[in-house]
Amino acid sequence: MSITENKNPKTKKIPNYDHLVNDFQTFLAQKNYPEDQSNGIYKRYVNPVLTNKHAPLEWRYDFNPETNPFGMERIGINATFNPGAIKWNGQYILAVRVEGNDRKSFFALAESNNGVDNFKFWDKPIALPQTHEPDTNVYDMRLTKHEDGWIYGIFCTERKDNLKPLDTTAAVANAGIVRTKDLKNWERLPDLISNSGQQRNVVMHPEFINGNYALYTRPQDGFIEVGKGGGIGLGYIKDMKNPVLEGEKIINRKAYHTIYELKNGLGPAPIKTKEGWLHLAHGVRNTAGGLRYTLYLFMTALDSIEQVIYQPAGYFMAPDYKETVGDVPNVLFGNGWILDDDGRILIYYASSDTRSHVAVSSIDRLIDYVKNTPQDTFTSSGSVQNILAQIERNKIFKDAE
Repeated sequence: MSITENKNPKTKKIPNYDHLVNDFQTFLAQKNYPEDQSNGIYKRYVNPVLTNKHAPLEWRYDFNPETNPFGMERIGINATFNPGAIKWNGQYILAVRVEGNDRKSFFALAESNNGVDNFKFWDKPIALPQTHEPDTNVYDMRLTKHEDGWIYGIFCTERKDNLKPLDTTAAVANAGIVRTKDLKNWERLPDLISNSGQQRNVVMHPEFINGNYALYTRPQDGFIEVGKGGGIGLGYIKDMKNPVLEGEKIINRKAYHTIYELKNGLGPAPIKTKEGWLHLAHGVRNTAGGLRYTLYLFMTALDSIEQVIYQPAGYFMAPDYKETVGDVPNVLFGNGWILDDDGRILIYYASSDTRSHVAVSSIDRLIDYVKNTPQDTFTSSGSVQNILAQIERNKIFKDAE
């Protein structure tokens, strides 16, 4: 029985039942608005689109007063973040990483009519099918509608590193793979098979390349440390039922003294534009306060997805002050975006591994941004030269007025 169906005044309820329900419905109905200020590239929306408070009350509370006489929250939800995204039957759907108070993450779908507010979780989280070796933890699903007719969900699956039995922090990361035709029935495929140690941030390209499936990867030596690996890779698979990765090579490398000097990985599947394939990625650098995650854009050629043709210097989006606070501070992570028919792009991102947000731009703005923003010169002197060149162009423009 839904919590909204309990209308019999004679039915015994847990303490604060009506208060819980009313507050929850009011919270879900809140409108969201774009911020007043913008850099011309995108506009953030004021409120997060999903927080732990969006988790359905049925997930968190036992509504039987006999078994929950004090009206306690029985199952706590800690965070809702790193959502994959897809437009489906006219609705904006997010595949959200939901983390419980027990530190276990799982996936749940949330839906909105307009993509910016009033997101509501579906009744039940996804009961992910298991392989012969069950997942200990799963997270960060990317959704890709592939031209083969399936929607693929590729996510990180984490398991204990059995080679280090006494180290309770030692883990192994790989890419888990599911697919669906309706977002309700999920088929589990074998985990990715590669020769690159551990894998994170694996993303499927939406089209066949020479008859093969193309996957963007992030090979690394260890669970946290990329070691001699790292960078955004690209490899190919002949059959997703036997996902053996072949021909993997790095197409977007880490670089010293950049926003992606320590790690980088692809976010969602790239968007096909008239100029090339538009990519959203995250970059990680070290600071005195710890790791800092920001987002950046680049573009690859239409006829060669291995070739980067544009990459603006620096970050596209970084945590603003309120977004720096959370379970893992100073982190922006994005693995979902949606291109509407009118050219609007909704960019879904998470802050500090805690909550999910949306920013809005357009395909024309982002193409302009990647093509015409100066590229990184990798030196301070070069950065100054970029500024001086722009000052000179502005002077010429003003003099011509």
